[in-house]
Amino acid sequence: MPYLFTSESVSEGHPDKVADQISDNLVDHFLAFDPSSKVACETLVTTGQVVLAGEVKSSTYLDVQTLARDVIERIGYTKSEYMFEAQSCGVLSAIHEQSPDINQGVERTKKEDQGAGDQGMMFGYATNETENYMPLALDLSHRILQELAAIRKAGKKMKYLRPDSKSQVTIEYDDNHKPVRIDSIVVSTQHDDFDEDEQMLAQIKKDVISIVIPKVKKGLKKSIQKLFTEDITFHVNPTGKFVIGGPHGDTGLTGRKIIVDTYGGKGAHGGGAFSGKDPSKVDRSAAYATRHIAKNLVAAGVASEILVQVSYAIGVAKPTNIYINTYGSAKVKMTDAQIAKKVEKIFDMRPYAIETRLKLRKPIYSDTAAYGHMGRPSEKKELTFKDGSGKIKTVKVETFTWEKLDYVAKVKKAFKIK
Repeated sequence: MPYLFTSESVSEGHPDKVADQISDNLVDHFLAFDPSSKVACETLVTTGQVVLAGEVKSSTYLDVQTLARDVIERIGYTKSEYMFEAQSCGVLSAIHEQSPDINQGVERTKKEDQGAGDQGMMFGYATNETENYMPLALDLSHRILQELAAIRKAGKKMKYLRPDSKSQVTIEYDDNHKPVRIDSIVVSTQHDDFDEDEQMLAQIKKDVISIVIPKVKKGLKKSIQKLFTEDITFHVNPTGKFVIGGPHGDTGLTGRKIIVDTYGGKGAHGGGAFSGKDPSKVDRSAAYATRHIAKNLVAAGVASEILVQVSYAIGVAKPTNIYINTYGSAKVKMTDAQIAKKVEKIFDMRPYAIETRLKLRKPIYSDTAAYGHMGRPSEKKELTFKDGSGKIKTVKVETFTWEKLDYVAKVKKAFKIK
């Protein structure tokens, strides 16, 4: 029987995402100047105020206030009427040194024996329903907000847009779990107060449908474009006007959008947030590694849909388990447990091996902090950073390495797939 599945996304101007981006900007700057830095930074944003807290072990000094303001300005909170503005908001830092009790469980004489920074379980997921092996509802939700942000920053159309926004997409699936149509799209976007309420809301809805959605469709393959029928129900700012938003409308905290950050409710989530953490925290690094495994397995043809779980004990290098669920979609004549045994031999899941394989001790995390940590193209970039003394450093990085299909050949060989 056909069923509906929904996923949501939030924009870079959403208060929780503002917090994530500030936290990851700090992580990147610490790693740029001291790749061995241990970082766990939390951010709170509210009306006219930013609070930074957390634990850091690093040889570098940063001007964290300036780094927070840089992020806020880049997002677009640059007007006093937003009640949260880059240069006038207060920034309070309560960052202190990492506990030596935690650090002793991570660092080892041999780097290969590096222990996990915490206990816990992490999940990775992939499906072949989209080109980037992501769930379709979440992929479309991200794309809508990315287009909305691009339009806002270009400043040529929809000039009333403000930074805070959310989207939600509901997909109808058939009995074979294939998407057949888009049932509904929800977009709530912050805006200037530019007309009478009824006319203003009508204009925003018209612009979302006639400007934003066509831009989203244009970037999709034809089979997905066909899902955009005339029968889609659009809810645009369904509560009415949305002038008060951002950190003035809602307090934002690092790590409160973990489902948006991953798979939109598909697969599973271990509960650990990503932003603000260096890669010794397996909440982050192992979640990326399991996505890398799942994506390469699906791309290699092991199954149409795969969930990978890994778990750790704090201070211990070897995972306590690796689990695979193919949801009955396996294309190889093996049980999920047998697939897991193969995976364990192909992918070294010790924390140091993950860091090395995916090049995670580079300042690559700011890009992940909005519009999802998964499903984004890997790119080589040259980035510039400034420390607290004014020293400037340029670093060559490769982003989203866990999205690369660099293990497909190894997987095919191991599973004897032609």
